[in-house]
Amino acid sequence: MLFRITRPVVFAFSMWMAFALGAQAQDKPADPAPDVLVFSNGDQLTGHLVSSAGGSVVFNSDMAGSLTIPFSKVKELRAGSKASEFALLKKGLVVKTGTPAPEGTISIADGKVAVHPSGPATSPDAESVASTIPADQVNYLVPRAEFDKQVRGHQSFFADWNGAVTGGATLVRATTNATTLTLGVGLIRSTPTVSWLAPRDRTTLNIMESYGKNTSPGAIPQTNPPAKNITTLASIFHADSERDQYFSARFYALGDVAFDHNYSQGLSLQQIYGGGIGWTIVKDAKQELDLKADIHYETQKYLGGVINGVPTVAAPSTQLVGSTIFEGYHRALPRKMVFTQSLNLIPSYNIAADYSANVNTGLTLPVFKRLSAAITASDSFLNDPAPGYKKNSFQFVTGVTYNLR
Repeated sequence: MLFRITRPVVFAFSMWMAFALGAQAQDKPADPAPDVLVFSNGDQLTGHLVSSAGGSVVFNSDMAGSLTIPFSKVKELRAGSKASEFALLKKGLVVKTGTPAPEGTISIADGKVAVHPSGPATSPDAESVASTIPADQVNYLVPRAEFDKQVRGHQSFFADWNGAVTGGATLVRATTNATTLTLGVGLIRSTPTVSWLAPRDRTTLNIMESYGKNTSPGAIPQTNPPAKNITTLASIFHADSERDQYFSARFYALGDVAFDHNYSQGLSLQQIYGGGIGWTIVKDAKQELDLKADIHYETQKYLGGVINGVPTVAAPSTQLVGSTIFEGYHRALPRKMVFTQSLNLIPSYNIAADYSANVNTGLTLPVFKRLSAAITASDSFLNDPAPGYKKNSFQFVTGVTYNLR
């Protein structure tokens, strides 16, 4: 059966569609008004405020993307209809649990930053009162959710670790076979993870192993019967861990352990268990300098028997009471290069001759994303090594570093 579509039917259908579309358009809510940032020269940007630090605001513009703008160039900031809320942290204020900070939406006018609370504070470390301060006294503007999380939240011990893994290898296969392997792991966990909170604790873990094996014929050309091959081994191992507990922004108590094995110095195992204090002398965006000192118990056990085919006499094990005096420096260089340097002086109080020292320097050069080239030099000194061994053990290592973050 065929139906004839008449003009009245078409007209009625068109009116029904227009009504339905109009109702749908009315039901759709209007987009929230964005934040408006006005420059001192009168130019304007729309978008939303992200944060503030170091005398500048980070503003995510709809047209220009993320911008960092000094307060001195901001004439006005007007919050949009659904503006984000922030915690305002003043300069000179050490933020920690129990230090309230005003929270709310932000506006800027006449060189002053104002906080407008939208309701009662959700954290005992925040305030729901209006606050206005000069822009040059603002240290940070932190998103409200992040502030509450960092101040009141609990981080798992297995979270927020950072560090790097370094490796290198050399293989020679010829008349003489040689293998050299180097592996290093350096991990650090600092809480809190943000710079605007006072440090609470820091945990470090470092492991380093250098292994070498060299095999050469006992005679060239080979005799009949064949002479026994000559094999030489080298193994240098170091591991340490430290826990720092801050009692101020720059001073902290520490507990540390360290283990060393050095085949090249006849040292089977050196163990250190101690506790002390540390002082962060310099800390800014580019560099950090630390001094530490501890009192520790130390044992040294030496190798004996046949070492690399040579009979040796083991030195007696020693038990020492001493200190580790540590200096460490870290600096960020141009083009994302990083320089590190550390010095350990380890005097002994009960046997004065059994002192030792370690010096390390390193340079990392970024190559691709998280990969970097690593150059390190280290020297280990034992004043009283096993009989027949040198006091110094020097290493120069190049390798590849993978940064975990």
